[in-house]
Amino acid sequence: QMHLVESGGGLVQPGGSLTLSCVISGSTRNYASIGWFREAPGKDKEGISCMFSSGMARYADSVKDRFTISRDNTKRTVYLQMNGLKREDSGLYYCAASNNVILHKDMCVMDSNDYWGQGTQVTVSS
Repeated sequence: QMHLVESGGGLVQPGGSLTLSCVISGSTRNYASIGWFREAPGKDKEGISCMFSSGMARYADSVKDRFTISRDNTKRTVYLQMNGLKREDSGLYYCAASNNVILHKDMCVMDSNDYWGQGTQVTVSS
């Protein structure tokens, strides 16, 4: 069993930055893929960024060149650095990990069979 805990969300002005963290505990098995997903009011949950065990990463078009996913294996932590935040970036951000790599339109797909955190809220507003 793998447990994920996100942190780092908050209120930020447009153009600002935030760094989200996802600490992984429980299973010592390495994940095959790990990603960040965003759920905004009235919208479906969408994949924002994901990283494979190889270190290769994928980004949604809406966040390319603004967001960066990274990891610190010694701390078993995955980060999402978010720069140039826009109002449309607001939402509940989830970290999820999977023992599989499933892609759809070049973005990781994860479901209830995978491991999810509880989410951290990001609000971009002036």
